[in-house]
Amino acid sequence: MRNYEFTIIFNSNEEKFQAGLKLLTGLFEAAGVEITKQEDMGVKLFAYEMKKQDKGHYCYYELSADPASIITFEKKFLLDNNIIKYLFVSKEK
Repeated sequence: MRNYEFTIIFNSNEEKFQAGLKLLTGLFEAAGVEITKQEDMGVKLFAYEMKKQDKGHYCYYELSADPASIITFEKKFLLDNNIIKYLFVSKEK
């Protein structure tokens, strides 16, 4: 298990945000990911449009996960229309 910082931007529509969050928590639970910190940063405007959106709902996580599961998450996130962008960053010990 490695430690990661994870930031994700959901669609700002409340229903789409909840659907994306449900997918995210389901994937994390199924893979046995341990979330050590979770912060809902709220809706923010973008500097430029992404996927025809001008704002998004940001969430930040600190977590421990198996590196192989990160690749699986990325594939699922790319296929979900409720997720605009995401970023996994490995934390140094």
